[in-house]
Amino acid sequence: QVQLVESGGGLVQTGGSLRLSCAASGRTVSSYAMGWFRQAPGKEREFVAAITWRGLSTYYADSVKGRFTFSRDNAKNTVYLQMNRLKPEDTAVYYCAAVLMRSVTMTVPRVPREYDYWGQGTQVTVSS
Repeated sequence: QVQLVESGGGLVQTGGSLRLSCAASGRTVSSYAMGWFRQAPGKEREFVAAITWRGLSTYYADSVKGRFTFSRDNAKNTVYLQMNRLKPEDTAVYYCAAVLMRSVTMTVPRVPREYDYWGQGTQVTVSS
C-alpha cells in the first residue's frame, strides 16, 4: 500500500505561484510513475502532469505546459508541482496519484482509472 498526502494548496491571485507537494509513505515510490490530476466543481477529473519513476521524463496537459513543472525527489519519497502564472481556470482540487510501472514498455498513463493510489486532494483557488 502507498499513502499519498498532498499539501501546498491555497488561495492566490492571478499570475501568482504555488508549489504543491505530495509525500508518499508505506512503500517507496521510486518504481512508481506519479501524476497530478485536478477536478473543478461539476467537471471530471483531468490530467495535469506526470513524471516517470526516475524523473527523466515529464508530461503535461496543454493547458499547463510552460507554466507548471513536475519534479520528484525519490530520496524523500516526495513529488512536487510548481505552478506559475496561475489563472482562474486553474482553480480545482489537485490530486496526487501513483501507478506502478509494471513493465519497461508501459507508458505513463494520463487516465485517472489507470492509477493505483490517490491522495485526498488539496484545494487551489486562483482569484481574478
